[in-house]
Amino acid sequence: MRVILNLLWLFFGGGIVLGIAYGIAALVCFVLIVTIPFGVASLRLAYYSLWPFGRTLVAKPGAGIGSGLANILWVLLAGWWLALTHIVTGVTLCLTVIGIPFGLANFKLVPAAFWPLGREVVDVADLRRPNLAPA
Repeated sequence: MRVILNLLWLFFGGGIVLGIAYGIAALVCFVLIVTIPFGVASLRLAYYSLWPFGRTLVAKPGAGIGSGLANILWVLLAGWWLALTHIVTGVTLCLTVIGIPFGLANFKLVPAAFWPLGREVVDVADLRRPNLAPA
């Protein structure tokens, strides 16, 4: 079911448009050199926005106050317009019954657009497995 939802999302839910928006944000961040960590986070979110069903964002255990301060700068540079894109796309998709799951997926991506640093994209199935010690 995830594959079908992700394929429909890619073409009808705005996945391609949102992936391009995150890609543009990443390119701008890479050109500015100082903001390369933001570009890496933007590429991570581009990947997540292209294929969101069956994945989620979790906090990285080693993320500290530096990522929190960098997130504030991210919101000012790119986070607000990416989050606004998710909100507008989500509201538009929720106007139809068929688009409601895709609209909800857009709303799930809004916090990721605001606060991407210090998080990682994981498969939902990995959250259910017990943490195994490395061999």
